[in-house]
Amino acid sequence: MIRNLGIGTGRRKTSVARVYVRDGSGNITINGRVLNEYFPRGEHVNIVRSPLMVTAGESKFDVLINVYGGGINGQAGACRHGLARALCQVDENNYSSLRSNGFLTRDSRMVERKKYGQAGARRRFQFSKR
Repeated sequence: MIRNLGIGTGRRKTSVARVYVRDGSGNITINGRVLNEYFPRGEHVNIVRSPLMVTAGESKFDVLINVYGGGINGQAGACRHGLARALCQVDENNYSSLRSNGFLTRDSRMVERKKYGQAGARRRFQFSKR
C-alpha cells in the first residue's frame, strides 16, 4: 500500500495543482507524465523542483501532481506552491526555509477583467476627433 506523507493544494492565476508526496527516489510525475516531458523548458522544471532543493529532499521523495487550468507558467507556479505546502506536512522544520524563500505565499496576481466600452482591461478604443 502506498502512503502519502503529505498532501498540498497549490494555486497560481487560474491553475490548481493537487500534490502528493510519498517515500521514494526523487521521481516527479505530473498528470501521468515525467516532469521533463510535461514542462519541456528548463525554467519551469526549476520552478517546480525549487521547494525540494531548499529542503534537501530531491532524492528522498516521489511526487505525484495533478494540475489543471491556466497556462504553462501558472501551472508551474501552482505545482511549486502545492509542493511547498505538502513538504510542510511531511516535516514541520521545513516551514521556515520554505516561508523565507516565498514558496508558501500564494501569488494573488490575476488577469484584470475586460471592461465594456474598452478594447481590453485598460486599453481604450482609438479616439477619433472627426
